[in-house]
Amino acid sequence: MAAHTLVGVVLAIGLDGAMRGQRVGSALLGVGLWVICLNGGTLALNSAFDRDEGDIAYLRQPPTPPAHLARFGFCLMTLGLLGAFVLPAGYRLAYAVCFGLSVLYSVPPFRLKAVPGADWIINMLGFGTLTPYAGWAATGVPLDPTHGLVLLAFGPLFAALYPLTQIYQQEEDRRRGDRTLALLLGVRNSLLVSIAAAGVAFALLGLAGIRAGWGPHDLWRWLALTLCALVWGTLLASWLYRHNRMSERDHQRGMYHALGAWALTDVAMVMAWGT
Repeated sequence: MAAHTLVGVVLAIGLDGAMRGQRVGSALLGVGLWVICLNGGTLALNSAFDRDEGDIAYLRQPPTPPAHLARFGFCLMTLGLLGAFVLPAGYRLAYAVCFGLSVLYSVPPFRLKAVPGADWIINMLGFGTLTPYAGWAATGVPLDPTHGLVLLAFGPLFAALYPLTQIYQQEEDRRRGDRTLALLLGVRNSLLVSIAAAGVAFALLGLAGIRAGWGPHDLWRWLALTLCALVWGTLLASWLYRHNRMSERDHQRGMYHALGAWALTDVAMVMAWGT
């Protein structure tokens, strides 16, 4: 979360600006509020109502949530919202929207994470696009249309990643009664949706490159973009080809590989648009 938020910061001020400490105070405050208060509070709120018992990726055996975890998460998010008022209006708006989405996503009677498609859209918007936008907005730099396309592209890219995080957890979600997107679609269709969403994401990134006027001297930028697209395409195509023969552990391993592809894309986009 911190890295993806910082992508927006670097896209706004450039790698040179980041090295010189340009606008570093407001940027670091924005990242801190977003990661610690908003994301930390969201995770606490979600965990309080999920009460996971099975493997949830980073926790093999999740502990029983403390009694007041939901209240703690909500207070942490509210503290961050108050802090956001010292930052630019765009940041405040992004924080407030994601605050509302977090409550709708996790808390009954809404609990939209259990509504197939709604969970997907919330994460596509919140983590995919609004998270790097918050990093950008914290700097106070006006957002131009070309970089707006880059930030927008992270939405469908996360739409490609999100079903992959659910495939190996289908039994846990089914036992809890959460009808996630992956449960609704099944493994094969979830992977097809991921492939289509990744295609949209890289089409938007390519359009951003065209709008930026990338020419022959920017060949390395096009190569970086192409490499990322090939990594995603190879990963998803091989997963689709083998999905009927894969165990739950294999699907989990595939999710970790997709997270690696996401990290590679973040780095490549920073290099391509931040220099």
